[in-house]
Order: sequence, then C-alpha cells, then structure tokens
Amino acid sequence: MALGLPAPGTNTVGLTNRRLTRPIAMSELQPGDLVIDAIGNSNTRHVVIFEKWNDAAHRSCTAYEQRSPQGTSHRSLTYGLAAGSEYKAYRPLQYGN
Repeated sequence: MALGLPAPGTNTVGLTNRRLTRPIAMSELQPGDLVIDAIGNSNTRHVVIFEKWNDAAHRSCTAYEQRSPQGTSHRSLTYGLAAGSEYKAYRPLQYGN
C-alpha cells in the first residue's frame, strides 16, 4: 500500500523484485526505503519502512512496521545492522534515485 501498488499488491519476496526496488547499502537508507528479510517462510519474512537514523553512528533507526497482534508500530529498531543479518536495504524505484 505504501508503494501505491495495485491490489492485491505483492508479498515480502516480491518487494525485492528489481522492477520495484533496488538493493542499497544499509548506510544509504533514506526515509521511505525498505528494510526487508525475504528469507524463510511467511512466518519469518518481514518488511519495515525506514524513517530515520537515531544517531550519527547508525546504531539504530526509527521505522514503521506491521506486526501481529500490535498492528502498525513506529519504533526504534536494529534490523539489518548486525553482521550476517538476513535483513537487507532496498530503495523503491518509484523514488527515482
């Protein structure tokens, strides 16, 4: 929905498609970029929408995510920041850069 895709949209793995997003380094994240874990099954895959870094050292960020049973959360996260993390950064192509 945040990317304006026609219904029913796509799943987590589909968001990593090169027609929709391109991989970027975690250090390049900008507001609206996605942090995606596309590994595993539908119970382990996850996407968050990056808002901002919480400090200059990029030790955590603030992002939006949907999770059960909480619904939509806006909170501080460290997804993708640990070595070997399955979370990767992606830039939606609709943003043009």
